[in-house]
Amino acid sequence: MAENSKSTLVRRDLLGSVIKASVGIALADPLLNSGIALAEPIEAPKGTEASGYAASAAKSPLVPFDFYRRSVGPTDVRIEILFCGVCHSDIHTARNEWGGTVYPCVPGHEIVGKVTEVGEKITKFKIGDTVAVGCLVNSCQHCLSCEEGLEQFCENGATFTYNSPDKGTGKTTYGGYSNAVVVTEKFVVKIPSKLDPKGAAPLVCAGITTYSPMWHWKVKPGQKVGIVGIGGLGHVAVKIAKALGANVFAITTSPGKVLDARRLGADGAILSLDAKIMKAHENTFDFILNTIPQSHDLNPYISLLKRDRTLVVVGALEKKSSELIASSLIHKRTSVAGSLIGGLAETQEVVDFCEKHGILADTEVIPIQKINEAYDRVVKKDVRYRFVIDMSSLKT
Repeated sequence: MAENSKSTLVRRDLLGSVIKASVGIALADPLLNSGIALAEPIEAPKGTEASGYAASAAKSPLVPFDFYRRSVGPTDVRIEILFCGVCHSDIHTARNEWGGTVYPCVPGHEIVGKVTEVGEKITKFKIGDTVAVGCLVNSCQHCLSCEEGLEQFCENGATFTYNSPDKGTGKTTYGGYSNAVVVTEKFVVKIPSKLDPKGAAPLVCAGITTYSPMWHWKVKPGQKVGIVGIGGLGHVAVKIAKALGANVFAITTSPGKVLDARRLGADGAILSLDAKIMKAHENTFDFILNTIPQSHDLNPYISLLKRDRTLVVVGALEKKSSELIASSLIHKRTSVAGSLIGGLAETQEVVDFCEKHGILADTEVIPIQKINEAYDRVVKKDVRYRFVIDMSSLKT
């Protein structure tokens, strides 16, 4: 079954390239519409062969998939992928829960690997370096946001690691559930030798996603900080907030995670389903980071904020979410804001910060063959706290 699915995906990928080439030539040369044969055959995709796992439709499991990575250019780095974290957004995208998924879809944007080839203009990396690739693989690099190191907000459209239009190849990007990737040097970060690569992989997504808003909203030592949702993002956020010197409270709907919060470094934990406990903490928080990736009511968490404080949403919510009650905002001049990952310099910064403070994600390492089971377990909140795929399992 897997081999048949794999063959279908391979044919679809190659056929798509041929069709795009054929259509482009046909539009440029009306003689083709008269049945005149081409003088030269259409070329096969240029690049190097790669293998991974892909979804072929919203309700289809991920299956083996062969495809091509582009050849290494002067400013490119080729990376053999060792580990790739499983983010909840991988599931949303593979299952088309946000809409707009292009199939075949190869997810994965928490990539750690070894440099195996560098372009002629590369000075930052050498063969053998341990490196990481997060959620971005390109941007225009000349708009105001890019010049300010905020490539994720590129005004001309950032290129995301998967399911994103690739301006260089004209195709859709494929992510880290694969054996290798080719990335522009600027979008690769160094992994310090002291960091375990398995636990470091989620730092380039979960780490930067939670670190960036804490830095932007200037979380200070001694402030009371709430982390809503203790999952893949939230458990890393607890560790980062504690390292910043905050008085950290984990806020969760799961009684089991209340018990686990102190192990993660939290000073306390709040079971949000308990109205009395929530009431006792009203008007006491300096900053709240909401990491929940599904639709839910934000208003109870807003009530926990002091006057003039902010709740920041980083969990990629589904399209339908709860309505804010105006009185929750206007009576204390509170704010609800959002934050999206971070720029490349900031991503390197959080990786170095985590090395300094001994922060890694809590992981469960799986072979790629268990990815569909892992997706179901993530949805059921049955992981502590991040699945990481051992990509050497592709060879088995």
